Amino acid sequence: MTASRPPLATDADDARYRAMAARDARFDGRFFTGVTSTGIYCRPVCAVRTPRRENCRFFALAAQAESAGFRPCLRCRPELAPRALAWSVQDAPDILVREALRLLEGEGAWEAAATGPSPLQRLAARLGVSDRHLRRIFETALGVSPLQYLQTRRLLAAKQLLTDTDLPVTQVALASGFGSVRRFNAAFAGHYGLNPTQLRKTGAGTAAGGASSTVRLAYRPPLDVPALLAFFAKRQIHAVESVSTEGEQALRRTVRLVAGGQVHSGWLSARFDPDRPQVLLQTSDNLHPVLPMVIARARALLDLDADPQAINAVLHGAFPEGDGLRVPGAFDGFELAVRAVLGQQITVAAARTLAQRLMERFGEPIDTPWPALTRLFPSPAVLAGAAGDALGQLGIVRQRQAAIVALAQAVDSGRLALHGAADVAATTAALCGLPGIGDWTAQYIAMRALRWPDAFPAGDVALHKALGVQGAPRAAQAATAASQAWRPWRSYAVIRAWTLGSTPAASGAPTPQSLSKT
Repeated sequence: MTASRPPLATDADDARYRAMAARDARFDGRFFTGVTSTGIYCRPVCAVRTPRRENCRFFALAAQAESAGFRPCLRCRPELAPRALAWSVQDAPDILVREALRLLEGEGAWEAAATGPSPLQRLAARLGVSDRHLRRIFETALGVSPLQYLQTRRLLAAKQLLTDTDLPVTQVALASGFGSVRRFNAAFAGHYGLNPTQLRKTGAGTAAGGASSTVRLAYRPPLDVPALLAFFAKRQIHAVESVSTEGEQALRRTVRLVAGGQVHSGWLSARFDPDRPQVLLQTSDNLHPVLPMVIARARALLDLDADPQAINAVLHGAFPEGDGLRVPGAFDGFELAVRAVLGQQITVAAARTLAQRLMERFGEPIDTPWPALTRLFPSPAVLAGAAGDALGQLGIVRQRQAAIVALAQAVDSGRLALHGAADVAATTAALCGLPGIGDWTAQYIAMRALRWPDAFPAGDVALHKALGVQGAPRAAQAATAASQAWRPWRSYAVIRAWTLGSTPAASGAPTPQSLSKT
């Protein structure tokens, strides 16, 4: 494939060129630059010499650049760029496209099935439209088909694994969603003009064996790293998590995930690079076969795909000191949901104590390089069979016992999925249908586990203060109405209100609900 000639210049493209020339990390992942003189496409932060303006084409997605015949740069590595997760609450076709993009990035979308519906058919069924309609809307909006987009994501994921790990090519192919090595080799050679083994021989990366392999995860600044890590540190469960806030800024934890019907357990270490806007991720080598999923969950955990420019355009006026605050995520949505239930109407410290007891009673041992990390959080299967007496002995009240068991049974049976690709409306409704779980808890889970940027726990007292409706008749309804100016980023407004707003804790009169941000 050869790169096509550039179209007529636009003011927007001129602005992108200036951002690229400045190597401005705030625009990383928001667009890619195809250079017609080389046939290569790059991130805005690429360190190579800035190309001439007339040789540049600009694309919103890597898939668009590859569809136009450009190959990924081996120096700046487009696979490292933060995802561009735009949101809309107005235009129906745009909502459909954005939801399709979200699902294509979600868990299960990359899995290649030998039989049954194709990925496009599964996606269309999930969205409630025909695959033909989805393809037409997708191509009209983005200029590429859903399968082209998915193929690019798979290839870039494979490129990252080839560069940053020593996984055999066969495992790279399977982990990236290709059904066979033959298909993988053909797709790789067709798009990039070299086979996977040749890429490793180019010396484009510094892969190291076993647990020493390091994967770089870029993000768009600003990011208030101390605030993010402080949030996790205040809630950490000893033996499961370890947060470093002085000197080295890092989060380490044990993890469990299920992929292809198999359970994978291990550990991860996420260290913030003090010199560049990136996180250095290391995992146990037994997680390498599912590394794309681990990377996606680590990015969600630290909210690395947030677009501060878009968010701050809406929220800066209300929270001028909160531009770098992110929404802390969760590696395991089930764990987060259990901890949210434990934190209902008690303080953060009390909730952490209950979670600690639960982990010590029902968690599993695991070996890691760190003496402080020795156990896994209890699995849904284990808690689904937990007896009320055993939970009661930990100090968990009867209503919370019922909620935890019902939640575990729903997740263990597959009736409830708690991750970023889950249907937000259906999942929050299902959560509210479980005993002991109300709207506040469901919205909190949507915000942190489902990664929904517009979640809003309307009954939260701290939000009522931030919005000036505390004590008003029907304060929750008044808060919802007043929060419309924050859409579609109300999850970020919630974090900023809790961190910066006039909370009851700050005024010396804490209430259980405002302090149970577990």
